[in-house]
Amino acid sequence: MKLKKSYRNNLNKLFIFKTADSFQIEAVFFRGNTLCISTQIGCPVGCKFCASGNKGFFRNLTTEEIIAQYVILKDLLEISGIAIAGIGEPSSNFKNVSNAIEFFKEKQLKVTITTTGFDTENFKNLLKTKHDGITLSIHGFTKDVRKKLFKKPFELKKTVAIFESHIKEITKTQRKKYQVGYLLLRDVNNHKEELLKLSDFTSKYNLTVMLMMYNKIDTGNFSPVSPKEYEEIFRFLRKKNIRVTLSNRFRTNSLGGCGTLTIDRK
Repeated sequence: MKLKKSYRNNLNKLFIFKTADSFQIEAVFFRGNTLCISTQIGCPVGCKFCASGNKGFFRNLTTEEIIAQYVILKDLLEISGIAIAGIGEPSSNFKNVSNAIEFFKEKQLKVTITTTGFDTENFKNLLKTKHDGITLSIHGFTKDVRKKLFKKPFELKKTVAIFESHIKEITKTQRKKYQVGYLLLRDVNNHKEELLKLSDFTSKYNLTVMLMMYNKIDTGNFSPVSPKEYEEIFRFLRKKNIRVTLSNRFRTNSLGGCGTLTIDRK
C-alpha cells in the first residue's frame, strides 16, 4: 500500500492510500496528535448517514494494511494516538484489527475504537482487547428509528446484552474508558422517546455520551439539528447527571469530519 494524495486545512489532514488491488482508502490526522485509521474497504454496516459504506463493502484490510497507515505517516507527523474509527466496522475484521492493536500498543500509542458491535461474536472479543477506550455507536434504540438509520438494521438487543455483560465485570474506574456515541439527526432520533432511552441506558452504568453533530454527505436524506436544539439536548442529558462530550471542531470539520471518509474518492 502507498500514499497517493493528501489534503490539508487549518484543522485536519486527510490522507488517501492506494492498495495493491487499486482501491483507495482514507485516514485523517486530527487534534494535533491522533491518526484516525480505516479497517475495511467500504463498510458492511451501511449506515445511511455515513459516507464510508455508501459504495458498498469490498473486503477487510489486512493487518499489514491497517498498520501501514501509521507506518507510512509516522515520520511525517507527531502521532501519539490511534483512533480505529475510520472506514469500516472493526468488529467485522476482528483478527486483523486485534493484531494491529497489539502492534500499536507495543509502540506505546494510545488506541481508541469506535464500533457498532455489528458482528456480535467478535464484538465480545473486541471489548477485551488492550484498548484505551471504546465508543459504542448506537444512534437509535427503537426499531422504527434504526430502520431509518441502517440499510440492513441489525439486532441491537444482542449487542447491548454483550456490552452490559462486559461493563458489569469491570470496575467503575475502568468504565470511564467506555462511552456511547449518539449522532443527532433532525426528525429522526432527536425526540423525547429516544433521548429517554439513551438517558436510561447510559445512566444505568454511568457512561459518557458522545453527542455528535451530523456532517452532511452527498447521499442520504438527513439534516443536522440546529445549534439551539443541540444545546437543549445537551442540557437535558446533563440535568439527568449524564456526562456528555460534544462534537469538537475537528470532528465537524468538512475535511475528515466524522462520517465523511469514503473509498475511491474522486
